[in-house]
Amino acid sequence: MIVEPKTETLSGVRFVRSPFCDDRPSELAISLVVVHGISLPPGEYGGDGVEQLFTGTLDPNAHPYYAQIAHLQVSAHVFIRRDGSMIQFVPFTRRAWHAGESMFNGRERCNDFSIGIELEGTDTDRYTSVQYDQLVEVLAALKQRYPDLVDVRGHEQIAPGRKTDPGPAFNWGHLAGRLPDGLRFA
Repeated sequence: MIVEPKTETLSGVRFVRSPFCDDRPSELAISLVVVHGISLPPGEYGGDGVEQLFTGTLDPNAHPYYAQIAHLQVSAHVFIRRDGSMIQFVPFTRRAWHAGESMFNGRERCNDFSIGIELEGTDTDRYTSVQYDQLVEVLAALKQRYPDLVDVRGHEQIAPGRKTDPGPAFNWGHLAGRLPDGLRFA
């Protein structure tokens, strides 16, 4: 797997364009990956809810929870399902709207300098081994393409008190032992 230079997307990964992105500030290098957890409806896996949310097509009447979130304009760069299949929504050189109000190393607006990767899951359901495998592959491709990329953090670490994902079910120790050279989780 590589990041294709012409499109700034992952080779071999289905691309579905999200309208919820914009240009990054030109002076900022990509230096952070933010790991998220999401499932729609909450606690249910394998449906189209996440893709619909990230593309602005979520039907608020399809599930009671959707009425609360259908108006949101959010996206991530990549979504990794529990079976390891992936969808990319935003080219990596564009700013996805995944982190919201956030701060890392004294810098606000993490969307400006980060890549958002959503894993299908909840704070309490263990993520699957194939999700970790795919995440490591994506991180390796990103590090090769963007040499300034050095940090990997959870959403809860850049938005404490506001966000809890990917939650205690995410095994950071397992990921830390598999990070590509030059990437760190502290």
